[in-house]
Amino acid sequence: MKKILFMVTSMNIGGVEKSLLSLLSVIPKEKYDITILLLEKKGGFLEYIPAWVKIEEATWFKGVKPIIMQPPQQTIRNYYQNKQYSKIPSFLGAYFIAKHFNNRYVFYKEVFKNVPANPDQYDIAIAYQGPTDTIDYYIANKVKAKKKISWVHFDVSKHLINDKLYSKLYENIDKVFVVSKEARKRLIEKVPTVEKKTEVFLNIIPNQLINNLAKEKVEFDDDYEGTQIVTVGRLSKEKGQDMAIKVLSRLRNEGYKVRWYCIGEGNNRKEFEILIDRYGLKDEFVLLGAKPNPYPYMAKADVYVQTSRHEGYCLTLAEAKCLAKPIVTTNFIGAYEQIEDGHTGHIVDCNEEEIFIKIKYLLDNKIAQDWLRSNLTKDVFYTKDELHNIFNNIM
Repeated sequence: MKKILFMVTSMNIGGVEKSLLSLLSVIPKEKYDITILLLEKKGGFLEYIPAWVKIEEATWFKGVKPIIMQPPQQTIRNYYQNKQYSKIPSFLGAYFIAKHFNNRYVFYKEVFKNVPANPDQYDIAIAYQGPTDTIDYYIANKVKAKKKISWVHFDVSKHLINDKLYSKLYENIDKVFVVSKEARKRLIEKVPTVEKKTEVFLNIIPNQLINNLAKEKVEFDDDYEGTQIVTVGRLSKEKGQDMAIKVLSRLRNEGYKVRWYCIGEGNNRKEFEILIDRYGLKDEFVLLGAKPNPYPYMAKADVYVQTSRHEGYCLTLAEAKCLAKPIVTTNFIGAYEQIEDGHTGHIVDCNEEEIFIKIKYLLDNKIAQDWLRSNLTKDVFYTKDELHNIFNNIM
C-alpha cells in the first residue's frame, strides 16, 4: 500500500478543495494510505473528506503565519517585545537580501529554519494547492518522499509568484501537474526551468456523483416564472460578479424577466451588495452564499454563466457541462479546452458588453438553448476505470 501525502491550506469551500475531494472519490482506498495535511484544520468541505483518509494539521503554521502575512516592521516589533533579540539580525538580513535580489527563497529559508521536518516517510508527497509558497516550500524542503509533486491550479501570469523562489523550489520537485494546456504554457513562460517536469492533468469531474447530488431538494424560487441564471464562484473581482450585476441591470432595463443567483462567499461581498443596491437589483441579483453542494441550484438554472477574469481550469464550468446547462463563459485560459464555442457553450470576451449580447441571444433563442443542452448530453467524460489508470500511472 503506497503512502501519499496531500497538502492544502484548509478545506474551505472552493475549487481546489473540491477538486481534491473529486480526486479522492476515485482513488481505490485499498491501494493507498492517504493523509491530508492542512495548514489550518477548518472549512466547509472538511466533513466531506472520506472517513478512510487521515487528516492532520500543521501545528507549526501558527508560528510562521504572522511572519509571512504581516509587515516586517511588525515581526521585528514582536521579536523585541518578546525579548527574542537574537532573531532580529538574521530576519532583517534575509528580508533585505530577498528584497534586493527579488528572491523570496532567501526569506522563506529564514522563516522555515525552525520548522521541524515531517517525521513520516511517504511514497508521494503532493503540494496540491500550487502555487502556494508555504505549501510548496514545506513539501520541497521539509518532507521525505520518494516522489514529490506540485499541482498548479492557477494561471500564474495572473498571480504574483516569485520566479526565483519557484525555480529553486522546483529543483526539489519531481513532477509539476498543471490543470490546463494554456496554464502549463504560462507556467513555463514564468519558470522556464520547469518545462521538462510539467504535465497537464485535467481536474477530475465525477459526472455521476454530480448528477446524483443535483437531486437534493433545495428551496430555489420554484415559482419564479422568468429565466434563472446561476454563477458559482468566490465573491471577488477575479470572478467578475461586478460585471454580472451590470449585465443583469441592462437585461432588466430591456424588459427581460431574469433573476441571477450567485453561489459563493468572499471578501468582496459588501462591495457587491452596494453595487446591487445602486442598480436596484436587491430582489433580482441574489447572493446565496457558500454551498457545499451547489449542484441542485445549478441543475435548476436555465442558463449557467461564468464571468471570471482569470482561472486555471474552472471546475464549476466543467460541472455545469455535467448538468447539461446552456453556458456562457468568458475567455479565461482553459475555457477553450472545455467548451467548443457555439456547440457546447458560448465563449465571449471578458467584458460587460460581450456577456450581455450573448446572454440576450440565448434568452431570445430557446432553440439555441436546446441545441447546447443536446450537445452537452453527448459530451464524453472520463470513466472511473480510465481515471484509475491515469492515477496509477502518476504514482
